[in-house]
This record gives sequence, structure tokens and C-alpha cells, in this order.
Amino acid sequence: MKILFIQTGGTIDKDYPKSVKGYAFEIEEAAVSRIMEDVAPNFEFEILSLLKKDSLDLTDADRVLIKSTCQNTSYTHIIITHGSDTMPETGRAIGNIEGKTIILVGAYRPERFSNSDAHFNIGVAVGALNILENGTFIAMNGSIMSPDNCRKNPETGQFEAE
Repeated sequence: MKILFIQTGGTIDKDYPKSVKGYAFEIEEAAVSRIMEDVAPNFEFEILSLLKKDSLDLTDADRVLIKSTCQNTSYTHIIITHGSDTMPETGRAIGNIEGKTIILVGAYRPERFSNSDAHFNIGVAVGALNILENGTFIAMNGSIMSPDNCRKNPETGQFEAE
């Protein structure tokens, strides 16, 4: 299996600011590159840094770009790192692309944090690619869900089926 990881930004990729007196996080290197270094996977992969935005800042044009990138790549297995706040919206915008299995995944805490859920969520997404048929899915909280019927619960912050 060969996997294309597409970085779009979100908390998973956030890092401490490099500027003096910086209060906001920055999005630079794809977190998945560090995760793959740690695990030495037995599959081939490529990382494409497409966007570096908080998901609340994603536009309809950004979602068209993400979908177009998925449609036009030769990869059939795709994992998109994405912010959790608008993950279902992007998943619905991508829809089902014939011949592709696409999973959106993120983290509640940046991968740089020692208590991050990033490694776990990426692992769930990679594992799911081994068994899922074509379609677009979300991997969060140890679950695989359809973006058509899930949401981020504003009280718990966790994803749940509607």
C-alpha cells in the first residue's frame, strides 16, 4: 500500500511560535513527517503540504483545492491532516471519489505536545485504510465515521455519530 498524506493544517500541525512574544501557534512542518520517523512504517508514503491553515480559516476555494488534489493524484489511499472544527464540512465537500479511500484526521492537542493524541489518530487512520473500501471518512477518538452523519460535540469536543 502507498499512502499520500495531505497536510492542510489544524491543531495537529501547530507548533510554538518562533517570534518574540508570540501568543498564537504557527503551522510549519507536517506533523505526520515526525510521526512516520518514529514508527518506521512498512508501507510507502508521500507527504504533500497543501495548506497550513486553522480549519476555521478554510474557505470554499480551499475545499475545492483539497478535493481536486484528491481527484488528480494517482494515489488511491489518502490521509488528510485537518483541523477538527470543520472536518465534517471538508469531508462532505470532498464526497466520494471513485477509486479512492480518503480519511480526514486531526488532533485535539498539537503533535509537538507530549500528551497529544496525534500519533494515536494517525495510527487509527492508517489501520482503517487497510480495511475500508472506497469513500471519505473521519478518524477521530478511535472511531471511523462518515462525514455525512457525524459532528464534533461542542460540550465534550469529541466526535460522535448524529
